[in-house]
Amino acid sequence: MNSITEFPVLATERLVLREITERDSSSIYEYLSDAEVMKYYGLAPFMSEAEALEEIAWYNSILEEKTGIRWGITLKNEDKVIGSCGFLNTVSSHYRTDIGFELSKEFWGQGIASEAMNEIIRYAFEHTTIQRIQALIEPLNQASQRMVEKAGFSREGLLRKYEYTCGKFDDLYMYGLLKEEYNTNK
Repeated sequence: MNSITEFPVLATERLVLREITERDSSSIYEYLSDAEVMKYYGLAPFMSEAEALEEIAWYNSILEEKTGIRWGITLKNEDKVIGSCGFLNTVSSHYRTDIGFELSKEFWGQGIASEAMNEIIRYAFEHTTIQRIQALIEPLNQASQRMVEKAGFSREGLLRKYEYTCGKFDDLYMYGLLKEEYNTNK
């Protein structure tokens, strides 16, 4: 991704995607302590607000290291973070990045995650040099699979025992979206 001099605030019809700061730790703890939200996150549910502060420090570190960016998802006219989305494992020399997202359970099924994801995809392809966005999704996470497929991602294969998280090996589907496919599907 290009060097970011000022954190890009993005807006959609219903959402504002903004930088996450330490003052958001209680709202982040609220949804990342929920076992259902964390089911496919790769971490155990958070047990303290200190873990939320560590997560925010990680968001800051990937931005500083230019290996990713994470936006807080907020509803317009409300500043409470209800989820996050962004890019990680960015490899600038190969013009690719991974996408990730999670949302507070009370907002599931309202199209909010899709709206946020589509906006950051637009940002990546229109304002950075990224040519490929990939999503790694557990086979049982059918809601996320449907969401990325609706956004134009193609399932490219199964990565067997790709991650070791929470005491187990996880298989992950690899999904990919290329810039030229995004431009075609706009």
